[in-house]
Amino acid sequence: MLTSKRMRWALLVVGLLAVVLMAGGCTTPTPETIVKEVTKEVPVEVTREVEVEVEVTREVEVQVEVTRVVEVAVAAEPAVEVPFEALWASSAHADAEAEAFVHWDEDDPAEVPTGCAKCHSTPGYLDFLGADGTAAGTVDNAAAIGTTVTCITCHSEATAVMDNVVFPSGAEVTGLGDEARCMQCHQGRESTVSVNEYIAEAGVTDEDTVSEDLGFQNIHYFAAAVTQFGGLAMGGYQYEDKAYDTKFEHIIAIDTCIDCHDSHTLELKVATCSECHAGVASSEDLKDVRWLGSMVDYDGDGDVTEGVYYEIEGLQEILYQAIQAYASDAGTPIVYDPHAYPYWFTDADVRYSAWTPRLLKAAYNYQVSFKDPGAFAHGGKYMIQLLYDSIEDLDAGLVAGLHRIDAGHFAGSQEAWRHWDEDGEVPSSCAKCHSASGLPTYLKEGVNVSEPLANGMFCTTCHDPLAEFTRYVVDEVEFPSGAVVSFGEADDSNLCLNCHQGRQSAVNVNSAIAGLDPDTVSDKLRFLNIHYFAAGATLFGTEAQGAYEYDGQTYNGRFAHVPGFDSCIQCHDTHGLEVKMEACSACHAGAEDSEDIRMNTTDFDGDGDTDEGMAGEVETLHEALYAAMQNYATNVVGTGIVYNSHRYPYWFTDAEEGYGTWTPRLLRAAYNYQYAAKDPGAFAHNGEYIIQILYDSLDDIGGDTTGMVRP
Repeated sequence: MLTSKRMRWALLVVGLLAVVLMAGGCTTPTPETIVKEVTKEVPVEVTREVEVEVEVTREVEVQVEVTRVVEVAVAAEPAVEVPFEALWASSAHADAEAEAFVHWDEDDPAEVPTGCAKCHSTPGYLDFLGADGTAAGTVDNAAAIGTTVTCITCHSEATAVMDNVVFPSGAEVTGLGDEARCMQCHQGRESTVSVNEYIAEAGVTDEDTVSEDLGFQNIHYFAAAVTQFGGLAMGGYQYEDKAYDTKFEHIIAIDTCIDCHDSHTLELKVATCSECHAGVASSEDLKDVRWLGSMVDYDGDGDVTEGVYYEIEGLQEILYQAIQAYASDAGTPIVYDPHAYPYWFTDADVRYSAWTPRLLKAAYNYQVSFKDPGAFAHGGKYMIQLLYDSIEDLDAGLVAGLHRIDAGHFAGSQEAWRHWDEDGEVPSSCAKCHSASGLPTYLKEGVNVSEPLANGMFCTTCHDPLAEFTRYVVDEVEFPSGAVVSFGEADDSNLCLNCHQGRQSAVNVNSAIAGLDPDTVSDKLRFLNIHYFAAGATLFGTEAQGAYEYDGQTYNGRFAHVPGFDSCIQCHDTHGLEVKMEACSACHAGAEDSEDIRMNTTDFDGDGDTDEGMAGEVETLHEALYAAMQNYATNVVGTGIVYNSHRYPYWFTDAEEGYGTWTPRLLRAAYNYQYAAKDPGAFAHNGEYIIQILYDSLDDIGGDTTGMVRP
C-alpha cells in the first residue's frame, strides 16, 4: 500500500503524462502507445516504475484545396522557319543518299573514320573546329553515319572567326573571309610535298625505275581551293626549277568561293558572270570564256578563241597519250577510269602497280586536272602549267607547238611577277610595274606603296572604269632622266611609257662617274642597270636620254614612223603584245618577221650585207662592243669581264664573281651594251639611235670601227 503522500505524487506524474499525450494528439489523431520515463528528485523515495498506456482521440478540422482540371484553348506556336533551308536541301551538301555520305554505311563499325569525318559528316567538321570540346585543327573521333553538311557545320561561333586555312602541303593562307569554311574541305588530300615524300620513302632515286613500293597518290575530289591558290597551295605536282602562277585573282568583289557560288545551293551565280562575259546564260556557257590576257594557243590546235576549258581538255588528251606511251615503253600498258577506284589499271582491268616516279607524277597531275571540273575557272593557267610540265617531263618533244605561259603582261609564272614571293609583297620601288594595282596607285597618288603579289596585270591595271573599259588618261610621262615626253594629250600609249622607260639614264651614269679619271678603277663605281624593255626610252631617243650619250655627239630623237603606226598600241596588239605583222607587210613587202625589215641600204656594221634587216646591223655592232669591252677589261683594267644576260648583276669576272673593278669608260660601255640587250626590239623602236650609241661606245673603248657607218 502506498501512503497517501506517495499516492498524491503518483497521481501527479500520471496527470502530467496525460497532458503530454493530449498535446500530441492535436497533430496526429492516430492512437499511439507512449512510453515515458520520468525521474525527479523529491523528498519521497520511489521504489516502483509504472508504465501507463493512454489512448487519446481528437477531432480536427482540416481545410482541403481542390484542384479542378479545365480545358483551355491555346493558340499553337508558329513553326520555326530555317533560313535558306529549301535552297540548301537542293544542294549536294544535303544529299543524304550521295556516296560522299553513305560510303561507310556497310563498314564494321558503321562510322565515318577520323581521316574522312571532317568533310563527310557534320560531327566530324565540328570535331575539327573544336566545337565538341576536343582540340581544334584535328579530328579526334570517328563520326556517326547518317549526317550530311548541315547548318551548324558552317554556322557557329568557331566558323564566324575562321580566317585561315592550312593546305595538305603545309602552306597556310591567312586573312580569308567566310570562304575559309569552304576551303577546309575543298583542298584535296595530297600535294607536291606528299608526293615527293612518298617517292623518297620508297627509296627510288631513278625517275624511270619501277618500284613495287610505289602506288598511285590521289588528290581526292573537288579541290577547287588548290586550283585557285595555285603555286601557293602546291596541290598539283610542281616540278623542280619551274615557277607557277599563285592565287588566281578574278576581279574585286567577285574573287572568292561564295562570290561566285551560292553558298546554299552551290550553284554558280551565272547572272553575275554575264555582266562581263557576254553571251553567258548557263554554267555550260562558261566553258567558252577566255579573257584577253590569254592570247596564246596552249594546246597547239590552232584555235586561240576557244574557251580555256577546251585548252585544258586538249592538254589532257596529249598528256594521257604521253602517259600511255611511256607506260607501254616501260612494259606495262596503262588505262585510266575516272569512275573506278584506284583509277589506273592495266589493259586487263587489274590495278596498276608498275609505277616509276616519273609516271606517278604525271598521273597525279592528270587526276588533279580531272577531279576539279571547274579548274578552268578556278585557276586555268595553273592547271595548264601542270599539264604542260607533265607532258614535257614524259616527252619533251611533245610540247613543240604548245604554250605554257601568256604574253609578258600576263605571264604570272615568270620572274617579273614571282620575284617577291618569299617577301609576301611587291616593294614600293617595284610595285608600279610589277603588281596589278601599282600603276593605278601611281597614277592617282603620284607615288607608290608596297602592293600585293599578282599573276600579272588585271583589267583594272589599265582600264577605268571597268564597265566601259576606258583607259586611265595620261597626258605626259616623266622619265628617269627628268625628261617629260608624250605621244600626245590623252594618247593611250602614254600608259605604256610609265613602265617601258627603264630605271636609269645618261644623267645617272654621268652623276656616278663625275670627277673620275676615265681609265682608273674606282671603288665608288658599280654597274648601273637600265632594267628591262625600255622601249619608250629607245623610241624617244635623245629626248628621253635613256641610253648613255657621249659628249660631243648628236643623237636622234623620237623615231617617227608613219601616221597610224607611230605608237605602242598602233604597232603591238594591246593584250597579246605581238607585233601586228600583217599591217607591217602592207608596206614592207615580203617581210615575215619584223627582224627582216630595213628602210635603207647603208651598211652600218660594215659586214658587206645590205639586205639583212636592221636587227642584223644592230646585232653585229653589239657583238663587236662586247669583244672590245673584254679586251679593255683584260688589258687596261687587268680583270677579265664576262656577261650573263640571265643572271644578276649581269657582269662577272672569269671566276664568275660579281664584277667590281669598274672604270668610268668601262661602265659607260657596259651600260649601253646592257641597254641594247634589254630592249630586244630596239632595232624597230629606233634602230639608228641604238646604232649611234653602240658605235660611240665601241669607238670610245678602243674597238675597231673600220668599215662601219655611224648614222
